[in-house]
Amino acid sequence: MKLSRILAGTAAAALIAVPLAACSNNDSSTSADSTTSSVSAQDVTPSSILSSTAWETTGAKDQNGKDVPLTDKSASNYVGFAYFNADGTFQMYTLEDAPKMQGDWKVSADGKTRTIVSKDDKGTVKFTRDSEIITLTSSEFTYRTYPVEGDKTTYVDIIHTPTDHAQPKA
Repeated sequence: MKLSRILAGTAAAALIAVPLAACSNNDSSTSADSTTSSVSAQDVTPSSILSSTAWETTGAKDQNGKDVPLTDKSASNYVGFAYFNADGTFQMYTLEDAPKMQGDWKVSADGKTRTIVSKDDKGTVKFTRDSEIITLTSSEFTYRTYPVEGDKTTYVDIIHTPTDHAQPKA
C-alpha cells in the first residue's frame, strides 16, 4: 500500500508534466525540443519528490488514527521546517526558525525508508536515524516514529506538507 501511494504520486506528476510539455511558446515542433523541455516520469524518484519543496510539520496521528498534538512529547521533537537538498544534504529548523539539525539524507530506491545522518558544524556524525515512509507525494510526506523503543504496536505518524517558508539564513 505504501508503494502504491508513491507510485500514485509519481503517476500524478507524470500526468501533469506531459500536458505542460505540450504548452510551449516555441514554434518548433521537433521531438528533440519537447524531450529536453519536459520531465519524464522516469525522472521522478522518491528522492526527487522529497527534495522538490520545503516541508512543514502540520500534523501527527497515532496508531489508532487519532490526532496527536504537535506539542505532545511523542511528536514535538519532529516539528519544524525541513529542507532536503538535491545534493543529499539537509537542514531542519524549529517553527521559530532556530536551527535544529543538519547533515546528510537519502531515500531508499524503493521509497520505503528515509535515512538522515545528523552532523555537527564540523561534520562529525551525531546520530543516524532510519524512518519508515508512510506517504511520499508532492503534497504530503509522512513518516512513522516509535515513541517506545522496541514496541512496534505504538507509533506516531509525523505529517508534513509543502511550504513556501523561506529557509532561514545561517
